Amino acid sequence: MTAIIMIAQLLVGLGILVFVHEGGHFLAAKAFKIRVPKFYLFFNPSISLVCFKKVGGKWRVKFFAKNLPDTEPVVDENGEPVLDEKGKQKFKLINLDKLPEDDWRKHPENTEYGIGWLPLGGYCQIAGMIDETQSVENLASEPQPWEYRSKPAWQRLIVVLAGVIVNLIVGVLLFAFVLGHYEKEYLPLEAVTDGVYAFEQARNLGFQTGDKIISVDGKTFERYQDAVSAKMYFGSIVTIERDGIQKDIVIGDEYNLLKSSNGMFLQPYNFPALVDSVFPIGEAQKAGIQKGDVIIGLDTIVIESYGALIEYREQFANRSVEVSYLHGNDTLSSLITFDSSAMLGVAIASMPYQTKTYTIGQSLHYGWSDAMKNLWLNLKGFQKLFAGEEKLTSLSGPVGIAQIYGGVWNWAKFWYITALLSVILAFMNVLPIPGLDGGHALFTFIELLTGKKVPDSVLQYAQTIGMILLLLLMFFVIGNDIFKLFK
Repeated sequence: MTAIIMIAQLLVGLGILVFVHEGGHFLAAKAFKIRVPKFYLFFNPSISLVCFKKVGGKWRVKFFAKNLPDTEPVVDENGEPVLDEKGKQKFKLINLDKLPEDDWRKHPENTEYGIGWLPLGGYCQIAGMIDETQSVENLASEPQPWEYRSKPAWQRLIVVLAGVIVNLIVGVLLFAFVLGHYEKEYLPLEAVTDGVYAFEQARNLGFQTGDKIISVDGKTFERYQDAVSAKMYFGSIVTIERDGIQKDIVIGDEYNLLKSSNGMFLQPYNFPALVDSVFPIGEAQKAGIQKGDVIIGLDTIVIESYGALIEYREQFANRSVEVSYLHGNDTLSSLITFDSSAMLGVAIASMPYQTKTYTIGQSLHYGWSDAMKNLWLNLKGFQKLFAGEEKLTSLSGPVGIAQIYGGVWNWAKFWYITALLSVILAFMNVLPIPGLDGGHALFTFIELLTGKKVPDSVLQYAQTIGMILLLLLMFFVIGNDIFKLFK
């Protein structure tokens, strides 16, 4: 069941992102009166699971339909195939006038919508554009007014970048939705009056428990999570207040620390470990610990805060430990056996700090902020990859993404991850690599700067090379995912 939920979340999330991305291309093309012969969710090599098209004024539907070609071989008067100068067989567009009326290819002015069987993406076929769906052979005729190639460069640039733009917008809106609908509240930085709890890795860099974050690189923040974010690890100057005196702590490039800390760096956990509830079946309940008690010691370690409890309890997994706690005015202790997850069997009271509710405006503002922050972190990650500081094996494919979604369908987590993937998809697609939207945009920019179109033959070669590289990368990340499963 867990695997089924993972796969289901992956397919739904990927389906949403592909739909909005290709929908961006579709809407932009239609706005400039460019025909869109096909719009598919997921790829459909050889056959389509289902497809729809308006033919003769009525909507038609096909199931498990075989894909029909748009071109046919060029033959001479003897019916022999005609070869080009390189010895390859020539092709030409099918003569639509010779097709029967019920043949969908006879109505290219209407879009064929469908769902493919290979959930690795999707496509929006733009008439007159050299991409993964069309080659130079499809464009042998003179440019038509309803084709992509007949439009001015600025319109073509909008069409190729529309998918990226929509993915970015959707990512921002989903981040905003998660904040406003699920999180609802945020912790103001100024509300953390007891200062932060500094875990060991933070202490090694000069932080101390009780430090109050004032600013990062001279910038102040409303939300605590923005002040203490992953951006801090890539080099920053953190101004803190300690014992009424402000001082700067300089952090270098601590990318490896970011990967290993698992969020346990600076947290607003510098408050007493007050027991809010005791699990009905567990060692703590047997020992007599009650709601309102305060955990103050594990073995010989003094526990002064919730952060200390989190940091030090891990070493006691599957061990019997003398736990000290305050019960009213009395200090008591009991021998308690921690489970394999080093859990005590109690729930600690939430932070004693006043939170604030997101307004709609704040949700949108911080939705944009979170999207840009994640985009920035992806840029830094790629920088590390190209610098050789990060291995290619760190890349994840469909299996890795499914594992990130997890085996439990949590809507807040689902929409957050989908928002994150939408931003990542926008970033990946805008890279100037042939075969991606960024590659098409690059050639269009060249045309805008030089005033000359890049030859179709160059576009075709670039498209072919780009697709080969992308397929190799796809095989690599999928293979890497599979390898990780059996490590």
